[in-house]
Amino acid sequence: MADGSCDIGLIGLAVMGQNLVLNMNDHGYKVAVFNRTTSKVDEFINNEAKGTQVVGAHSAEELCKLLKRPRRVMLMVKAGDVVDQTIEHVLPYLEKGDIIIDGGNSLFTDSNRRRKQLAEKGILFVGTGVSGGEEGARFGPSIMPGGDPAAWPHVKEIFQAISAKVEDGSPCCDWVGPDGAGHYVKMVHNGIEYGDIQLICEAYQLLQDALGLTPDELSEIFAEWNKGELDSYLIEITTKIFAKKDDDGKPMIDKILDTAGQKGTGKWTAISALDLGQPVTLIGESVFARCLSALKNERVAASKILQGPKKVLTISEKKAFIEDVRRALYCSKMVSYAQGYMLLRAIEADQKWELNMGGIALMWRGGCIIRSVFLGNIKAAFDKNPKLQNLLLDEFFSSALNKYGPSWRKAIIHAIEIGVPTPAFSTALAFYDGYRTERLPANLLQAQRDFFGAHTYERTDKPRGEYFHTNWTGQGGRVSSTTYNA
Repeated sequence: MADGSCDIGLIGLAVMGQNLVLNMNDHGYKVAVFNRTTSKVDEFINNEAKGTQVVGAHSAEELCKLLKRPRRVMLMVKAGDVVDQTIEHVLPYLEKGDIIIDGGNSLFTDSNRRRKQLAEKGILFVGTGVSGGEEGARFGPSIMPGGDPAAWPHVKEIFQAISAKVEDGSPCCDWVGPDGAGHYVKMVHNGIEYGDIQLICEAYQLLQDALGLTPDELSEIFAEWNKGELDSYLIEITTKIFAKKDDDGKPMIDKILDTAGQKGTGKWTAISALDLGQPVTLIGESVFARCLSALKNERVAASKILQGPKKVLTISEKKAFIEDVRRALYCSKMVSYAQGYMLLRAIEADQKWELNMGGIALMWRGGCIIRSVFLGNIKAAFDKNPKLQNLLLDEFFSSALNKYGPSWRKAIIHAIEIGVPTPAFSTALAFYDGYRTERLPANLLQAQRDFFGAHTYERTDKPRGEYFHTNWTGQGGRVSSTTYNA
């Protein structure tokens, strides 16, 4: 193929990279590919990409020569140092106005830095989240681009063409914001995914332990749930997982060891929430639940020493309890998304970004792991009120929580009674109760802090922003510490 004839180049031919290339090819784009292990280029061209317009390159220089100007080079490599190394490797063959796209799960602060550093060299940077796993990458992912706004017109057509589409044909891809905004939104997406998965797992264990249900029975329940308010990708695949049999005909789910892995984006979300002072408790608890699951040997030993209630099958109204658990899952899911959007509001203010909250919900409507019918209600809430302070205050969400609240509590109470751990259900309810409580006991907390450290407090009978110190013992003096952050 002649030089300068390819629409885009892609470096990194792991599963996601390969499937994105084939997706682009399906939509009429000529793609040049390169991989650090060059044998993978030839394998891909001779197998998965056989008969397509995809062109293989055996060096970064060759790849860049194949590209139309401005050159668009997309990196699908492991987040971290490898991204920086790959950028340095390709930079000598680019010129001002060319575009580097990082499509991995990079930390947003790295994307902030890369955008700035590349801008100094005249190179435009896009940091984009790509969600949907290998199937999404192949047939339509959710794409969340951010970075240098000047790059968006040059990548918009390709990204929106290959992205998933919702019912009216709208692409699940739009410009998120400057610097690392795209990767931040993807990080929050992944954090919400952690929460969704943990909530589903808790519903599974509660139904199994309380009712003694088999995987086939659970599959039927989740299939029914997927027809209504909980209609989503994760509920859909859970239905299929419960139905899957191993070679011996026994349920596959029962043969999988109960220790969970993670790649770090949930942890990043929790750390960012702490940095920004946002109570994103459910995602944090979901990360900790995975950490606890990893203590398999300790848990086995503890199960022989530490006592709890017997998991007796005490539920007489089976159908009613299943509905209580469904409602508990739905309410907790609402809290998870509300907390995620609280974090987006906080980072927007902190980084001085302008994020389209309804547009983000639209990007998550299709192609991605957390796609669900539920997201349409989130988009509607922000369409109605773009400055909505918290999703829970929207009429759709508040009315559902008010209606389902008693069932939510019943499910958690029964979990406590039979000793089934429900950390995500419980922290979601605790956040809900805290958020709706006009007066929390932080007044005592502030009194204690002022008592032992002279950290000051505000008064109910004085304007906000005035700070006071009490000499609680008569011996502490009048000197106070610095004021607190709230």
